[in-house]
Amino acid sequence: QVQLVESGGGLVQPGGSLRLSCAASGRAFNFKTYTVAWFRQAPGKERQYVSSLARDDGNKIYAASVKGRFTINRDAAENTVFLQMNSLKPDDTAVYYCAARLGGSLDTAGGYNYWGQGTQVTVSS
Repeated sequence: QVQLVESGGGLVQPGGSLRLSCAASGRAFNFKTYTVAWFRQAPGKERQYVSSLARDDGNKIYAASVKGRFTINRDAAENTVFLQMNSLKPDDTAVYYCAARLGGSLDTAGGYNYWGQGTQVTVSS
């Protein structure tokens, strides 16, 4: 089993920055075999892929809507994945979820087996 806990959400003004963290735990978890991704879900909308960090080689993939503004990174020693979000826009407002799966990156929520509880990000003046 893998457990994921997100943190770092909050209220920020347009143009501001936030850094989200996803702490992974469980005997089975390691970055060589698990891909970790971020998704987000706004009220009344489907869960949307944001970014992923592929197992083993750590290849980073971003949705077009966040490319150039968001950066995904990991701290292997702490089993933690970060999502640095810059130049935030009101459209980025959503609950952000961390997810993990055995295997490579996917941009569909259904492909991920493990999920955190989510952290709210609100971008508003």
